[in-house]
Amino acid sequence: MGGIIFLAVLAVMLVYFIMTYNGLVVVKNNVSKAWANIDVLLKQRHDELPKLIDACKEYMKYEQATLEKVIQARSCVADARESHNIAALGAAESALRAGLGSLFALVESYPELKANENFLHLQSRISGLEDAIADRREFYNDSANINNVRIEQFPDLIVARLFNFGPAELLRFDAVELEDADVAKRFG
Repeated sequence: MGGIIFLAVLAVMLVYFIMTYNGLVVVKNNVSKAWANIDVLLKQRHDELPKLIDACKEYMKYEQATLEKVIQARSCVADARESHNIAALGAAESALRAGLGSLFALVESYPELKANENFLHLQSRISGLEDAIADRREFYNDSANINNVRIEQFPDLIVARLFNFGPAELLRFDAVELEDADVAKRFG
């Protein structure tokens, strides 16, 4: 009788162990999937920005500093994305968003550019990508947080440590990006 109870307890522990391991695998893969979703959108925006810059260069001959800031920030985002450096990506994203905000504000001074169909299409496309990236960043951070909680909770932490499940880094934002936008200042 004692042997049957021992085998039953062992079987329950084995089933729990397997369920915990599989749950941690799902959570880890959700983090990877969330990152991949961001990566796809960043790549699409990366491909659209040169077209936007080219459309602007045609009209904004005296705004080279702003265009250069966008180009440089685009390069920093690409480097962070390719190296999967989440901390650097947050800072680079903030710089790029600020540069695009300045660029779109300057467009107000160029009525012929504002009326250009190609520019309007690119502006709309990039704005849509920005919204999608913001949504995906939120999903990524939720997935990373779930992962981090699971690997720290007992008894899951035993399985997590045994199989080297590590924490996922949250995508953090610069304090400037979290502040309310001063629209009047941009158009002033």
